[in-house]
Amino acid sequence: QVQLVESGGGLVQAGGSLRLSCAASGRIFSSYTMAWFRQAPGKEREFVSAISWSGVTTYYGDSVKGRFTISRDIAKNMVYLEMNSLKPEDTAVYYCAARNGGYTYLASFYNYWGQGTQVTVSS
Repeated sequence: QVQLVESGGGLVQAGGSLRLSCAASGRIFSSYTMAWFRQAPGKEREFVSAISWSGVTTYYGDSVKGRFTISRDIAKNMVYLEMNSLKPEDTAVYYCAARNGGYTYLASFYNYWGQGTQVTVSS
């Protein structure tokens, strides 16, 4: 079982930055993929970014490429999402997710989810 807890959300002006954190606990193996998704009101959950737990391969959704950076700290069991040049359309609840397997952008393939953290970008 894996538990995920997000933090770091908040209110920021357009053009600003935030860093989200995801604390992972439980049995996490090197085969895990960690990801961030987001969901805005009335919209489907959207893939944001992913990273392999033991490797350095990262993936990004087209809407955040070049602005967001995912990273992880194995020693601390943490995953981070650095968000720069934020736009009002980035407003959403951001979720940390994990799966025991390779990368996919499909939310249904992730087995473990955090409770989410709200990010609001004002114009």
